[in-house]
Amino acid sequence: MTHPDALAPASSAPVKRLEPSPTADFGPVQFGLDTFGDLTVDLEGRPVSSAQVIRNVVAEGVEAERVGLDFFGVGEHHRDDFAISAPEMVLAALASVTQRIRLGTAVTVLSSDDPLRAFERFSTLDALSSGRAEAVIGRGSFTESFPLFGLDLADYETLFSEKLALFAQALKEKPIHWEGTHRPPVAGAQLMPRSEGGIPAWIGVGGSPQSVVRAVENEIPMTLAIIGGDSTRFKPYVDLYHRAQDQTGGPRLPLGVHSPGFIAESDDDAVDLARDAWLAFRNRLGRERGWGPAGVDEMLQEMRHGSLYLGSPETVAPRIARTIKALGANRFDLKYSNGTLAHEHLMTSIRLYGEEVVPRVRRLLED
Repeated sequence: MTHPDALAPASSAPVKRLEPSPTADFGPVQFGLDTFGDLTVDLEGRPVSSAQVIRNVVAEGVEAERVGLDFFGVGEHHRDDFAISAPEMVLAALASVTQRIRLGTAVTVLSSDDPLRAFERFSTLDALSSGRAEAVIGRGSFTESFPLFGLDLADYETLFSEKLALFAQALKEKPIHWEGTHRPPVAGAQLMPRSEGGIPAWIGVGGSPQSVVRAVENEIPMTLAIIGGDSTRFKPYVDLYHRAQDQTGGPRLPLGVHSPGFIAESDDDAVDLARDAWLAFRNRLGRERGWGPAGVDEMLQEMRHGSLYLGSPETVAPRIARTIKALGANRFDLKYSNGTLAHEHLMTSIRLYGEEVVPRVRRLLED
């Protein structure tokens, strides 16, 4: 969901106590789920086809609405361990079988997309869902889409900066006047269909100061992808986010947090079910990015002290509440898919998250 640097293994050094971040009144904290459509196995350990994974994701989104969650996000990837490359298509299917839950991406890789086409996909999704679409955009944590769509990785920064500025104009739904270096100028274009109430948007940020400031400059809220280490180490980025808003004089923007996790009836069950899938994905990523191999100890460290919200509802809820309080988050999205974990286990995790974890977190926040 974020810049690749955000996925590097984090230090396990203790983090000092931090005061909660200030927040504007955006109403109750929202809770969501994110998935990348990880290719899974069935309960017998047999690989599930990518087509079936996509159908399973739709069922998981329906379950997310049933248990009362606020948001369901689907990521975009172009590699062989994820099934979903066109998230708005999956979300359109979900729009037809849900009524309330908000639907968005996690994220749309804007660097390798056309911002105007992306906006029109979201406005179409918004029409199909009766105003429930959200655009969550970012640079992506993988780079396979660049060569796939004929883009040069040397242009990584410029592509995102320019395309974000163009997308921010599109969100205003007024005639667009824009000029950059990577596509022809736009002179007075109007995009269709128009939304009925505007498209809410977020920028996925992995933890670079430039990304934080860029979000504020474009008046698009940020959601922090906190993948490893104590979540409170991101407090300086939250403080920068608020300072930048104060300096620009713009509106106070909400803050989201996205982190991985998995809920089971007990901590032991959660570890037993998730261990092999988590380690396989972590070590594949490590080989690609030059990290050392991970073992169970790293997983347990992240579970107990880091940003892996894995365990029973009793274990996970206080840790989520702590993160929300420390960072002043207005929404928390749990990335519930974890490698090859079977669909049935993911459905149980969704049920426990919505029916047990979220009510516990709300009570802790009220206290």
